Amino acid sequence: SEAKTPKEETPKGISPVKAKKTPSPADAERRKLRPGSGGEKPPEEPPFTYQLKAVPLKFVKEMKDIVLTEAESVGSSAIFEVLISPSTAITSWMKDGSNIRESPKHKFIADGKDRKLHIIDVQLSDAGEYTCVLRLGNKEKTSTAKLIVEGIS
Repeated sequence: SEAKTPKEETPKGISPVKAKKTPSPADAERRKLRPGSGGEKPPEEPPFTYQLKAVPLKFVKEMKDIVLTEAESVGSSAIFEVLISPSTAITSWMKDGSNIRESPKHKFIADGKDRKLHIIDVQLSDAGEYTCVLRLGNKEKTSTAKLIVEGIS
């Protein structure tokens, strides 16, 4: 029985883990799910299903041009809308190649996969090319449409 005591103090499998540099989450996961690591697997964690496969980044629905005549546009609002996938992607908006900041003039609306740019109180100066930039990780996609304000001849 004397000889057994030291073994009990260092259960197998613990020291190698400590010696290693911080294991990646996947490693930790694998270790947790190793058969025979004692105890049941937590039932609410099917191995790896929650690590999403790379979802293709895409515009399900692209932006469409908006045409307003000056008479009806002044004081009204224009809404560019896109539908994106996956909903975890980050959208930002640009006008004529420069980033738009959210302001009383420009409202960004994100509802799941539905993203909108709401231009409030449209003026002639708001006409131009608007782009929605979609980013996920290191991938990027863009969708572009024009806001056309037609002057009355």
